[in-house]
Amino acid sequence: MAGICIYGAGSVGCYIGGRLAATGAPVTFIGRERVRDELARHGLRLSDYRGAGLHVAAGDIRFSTSPEAARDADLVLVTVKSAATAEAARELAATLRPDALVLSLQNGLGNADTLRRGLPGRRVVAGMVPFNVVHHGEGRFHQGSEGLLDAAADTPGLPEPQRLARFLPLFARAGLPLTLRDDMDAVLWSKLLLNLNNPVNALSGLPLKAELSRRDYRRCLALAQREALDLVAEAGMALTRLTPLPPAWIPRVMDVPDALFRLLANRMLRIDPLARSSMWEDLEAGRRTEIDWINGEVVRLAERLGRQAPVNARLIALVRLAEQGGRRDWSGSALLAELRGAASGEA
Repeated sequence: MAGICIYGAGSVGCYIGGRLAATGAPVTFIGRERVRDELARHGLRLSDYRGAGLHVAAGDIRFSTSPEAARDADLVLVTVKSAATAEAARELAATLRPDALVLSLQNGLGNADTLRRGLPGRRVVAGMVPFNVVHHGEGRFHQGSEGLLDAAADTPGLPEPQRLARFLPLFARAGLPLTLRDDMDAVLWSKLLLNLNNPVNALSGLPLKAELSRRDYRRCLALAQREALDLVAEAGMALTRLTPLPPAWIPRVMDVPDALFRLLANRMLRIDPLARSSMWEDLEAGRRTEIDWINGEVVRLAERLGRQAPVNARLIALVRLAEQGGRRDWSGSALLAELRGAASGEA
């Protein structure tokens, strides 16, 4: 059976790798000592919003802190934070077999390109994780929202070792079906549009479901999304539907009254009360967030078009302040006023 390596065993890496390992796939985790020690004490306990519960005993977990552990991998899932992508490529370049396949399952748009530059000659595939994973400590990782994994489709004529399609049965058996897409750029931009809620959630200090239940927070998200949608349209880029609603409709739904939103939300995306954004989790742990690879992508697109993105730029500034110990308990009304001020040039 093909060997799988999780490079960057954090919340997403431990959850996906754990699901694969729990159903018999040979998985090697590469990550930090603190995660290694936690899993050595507690093993992996995996749950989701549907009530699933899986356990991988500590003695069955192969975990290393050295990139050398990826040497024999057929498939490497890169799940490091975006800021660490270039370093990951350098370490893997000295380790991986020439025919190893690399799948980027990271936030943002350009991580696969960064990996390709650092891994010449190897096949690197862009992927997307649509759901939220929360780390509750003691080896417990919880998927708090719905969604299916996506990755760029194989191109005709690829040699068998570099075909992602051969790994699909492993993902399906783990309950994580992987869809191969011909429109991966559109998928990544559409996911980014949803991820613009990450800073709003992180600055609210609330679980995702509680935050999204309040209209003023949703209006903050709608401001950031409309700004991004205008720029994407001007650039002539495509989007695709990741929820039952087309991307352009989502800001309109964010703006409806709370009672109506509750009815619509159940049809859009299932989120349980435990779910938090990864950005909230990073702030809670005192880590650098991925704000530059989420809202920063919108600001960079605006710059390429000779435009500005003041709402997303202001969210970046507020999250950077929060990284330094600044405010993380914004009320919806206060944050909305801040972002409206930015949009009007008053902030």
